[in-house]
Amino acid sequence: MPLFSLYRSVDDPVALPEAVPEEFSWFATLLPPVHALAHRLWDQLALFVAGMLTIVLVAPLVGPDAAIWLYILLAIACGFAAPGAQRRALQRRGYASLGHRFAGDAESALVAVMETRS
Repeated sequence: MPLFSLYRSVDDPVALPEAVPEEFSWFATLLPPVHALAHRLWDQLALFVAGMLTIVLVAPLVGPDAAIWLYILLAIACGFAAPGAQRRALQRRGYASLGHRFAGDAESALVAVMETRS
């Protein structure tokens, strides 16, 4: 059962809370720039682009095999960093933490927090 961080909007108290799963993100690993754009994670997108530029510049020095492994390492790092990046993005957008909940999926976590808020 995964752990979810729950956030509510400070500006709009009647808006539904947001749930961020605290687990490895396969979406962020397989398609890092698409994940960053879909969740508006500009800092993660900038770090991914900087990492790719570094790999492209270092590739002639280390060889193609090492460049592929460096890309794989960068993609895995994006998968592990995705939950933290989503939490920071929500905090920058004016969301406040409601705490953490264990739930089977995001909807169950949101229902549990909505029940305790009433």
